[in-house]
Amino acid sequence: MIQEEQSKVEEIIKEDIWGSIKEFLNLGFHYGEGDKSIHVTVGLLLLLTVAFILTSFLLKWIRTFFTRKMETDDKLKFVSIFKFIKYVVYIVVILFTMSAAGIDITILITASAALFVGLGLALQELFQDVIGGIFIILDKSLRVGDIIEVDNKVGKVFEIKLRTTRAITRDDKIIIIPNHKFISDIVYNYTQNHKMTRETVKVGVAYGSDVKLVTSILETVVQEQRGVLKNPKPFVLFDDFGDSALLFSVNFFISDSFTDPRIKSEIRYRIDADFRKNKVTIPFPQRDVHIFQQTPFKHNSVQNSGEE
Repeated sequence: MIQEEQSKVEEIIKEDIWGSIKEFLNLGFHYGEGDKSIHVTVGLLLLLTVAFILTSFLLKWIRTFFTRKMETDDKLKFVSIFKFIKYVVYIVVILFTMSAAGIDITILITASAALFVGLGLALQELFQDVIGGIFIILDKSLRVGDIIEVDNKVGKVFEIKLRTTRAITRDDKIIIIPNHKFISDIVYNYTQNHKMTRETVKVGVAYGSDVKLVTSILETVVQEQRGVLKNPKPFVLFDDFGDSALLFSVNFFISDSFTDPRIKSEIRYRIDADFRKNKVTIPFPQRDVHIFQQTPFKHNSVQNSGEE
């Protein structure tokens, strides 16, 4: 009997405590009647606060998880994205809270959907740029210092942002490249795997030239050129029999393809000088013209002088 009475007392106490808590949580602002009534209570505000705290903690954990292996500069680039996601989640939490308070948010959701569709269409290319920037940072397909070619322009990358990538060209001009180009267009990355690149200088010599002498001159010129790597070893190819010349190409490797035009220019100067010393001719384009005529050619001036 005593145990039963104690249990009853405990249940009564629990019910009183729970009732007091419910009364406290239901304290607040109540307006309207029926389905259109609005209830803003202490419990609803506490739920909203807890939702904000949990959302902030969860997003912070997700950001830490996804950026844990990134460098400091790359981590900073994701701050703005996670802030945007946080604001979107906060808006969703507020909408659900308003719905729980009895506020009809159908019109608000409909208007927001139309607004977001319009913004999405207007900012479609911006979103593509941001997505492209995320892919670049995650898969490391492009790094600061890489030499790239976009739209026939060669530049050295010095800054990668979420929306754009900036590079400096060989004539010291800055090009700003939207990041969506790196996922939708063909982009040449000269230094993706390593800094060394193979370059080529082509030249034609007259028919009848000593091809072994030409090969020796080209090999000597490129081997003595400053900036050309000794290993891998440069080599010469006899490419083809052209219309007006025998076509050769000298191939060599350099460690800084950004200065490639200067090295090629110096090689061409030396090839021209050595060809002149060894009397090797670089021919002009040649064409043979054949004229066919059914009757003998007569000039008008000859006919006029005969008549006089």
